[in-house]
Amino acid sequence: MTNFIPIFPLNIVVFPGEKLNMHIFEARYKQLINDCVEQKKTFGIVSATDGKLRDFGTLINVEEISKKYDDGKMDIKTKATKVFVVLEIIKELPDKFYGGAIVNYPNNIEHINAKLMSKILKDVRHLHKLLNVTKDFKKPDETLCSYDIAHHVGLSVNEEYEMLELLHENQRLEYIRRHIVKTIEVVTGVENLKDKIKLNGHFRELEGFDF
Repeated sequence: MTNFIPIFPLNIVVFPGEKLNMHIFEARYKQLINDCVEQKKTFGIVSATDGKLRDFGTLINVEEISKKYDDGKMDIKTKATKVFVVLEIIKELPDKFYGGAIVNYPNNIEHINAKLMSKILKDVRHLHKLLNVTKDFKKPDETLCSYDIAHHVGLSVNEEYEMLELLHENQRLEYIRRHIVKTIEVVTGVENLKDKIKLNGHFRELEGFDF
């Protein structure tokens, strides 16, 4: 399916299923949100990284305007629904401050390799333990997907965008798995270095080398 949507470019990556709280303060985006609410329409967050708009984004539904300020600013609660690909950017719209895009929605295969996911979750929790981080995903393990854990494994914005471009769940899981393996190696190396530094200057029991 191809259609037109208003767009909100941001230097973040939003994954399907993600809930995002936003403070809206720019005039063009106050107008965009008001239009979406009044017309019961969705908008798109297009990732803007390295100073340029990317081709992939996420469709966003406004779930609630939590607070409106006297100057028109607002706090809103949103939820991302699905990935889209930008076909054409339309910078100017009649009587609007914001722009839009013609987009389509690629087939996104969501079938999960349960065995791989179980291994990844084990590694994620091991990584969090090494970093002394506590994370509750607020969902049973068997219902989690790559999008649910992507923000919690230390990916950069560019890496998150690379993952957004992957349209098969098992590809996304493999991407996360490889990242975690490398990250655990780095963190473990840092911890070992810290231990060595702590030992420096202490009396140590050293066994001689026979030669």
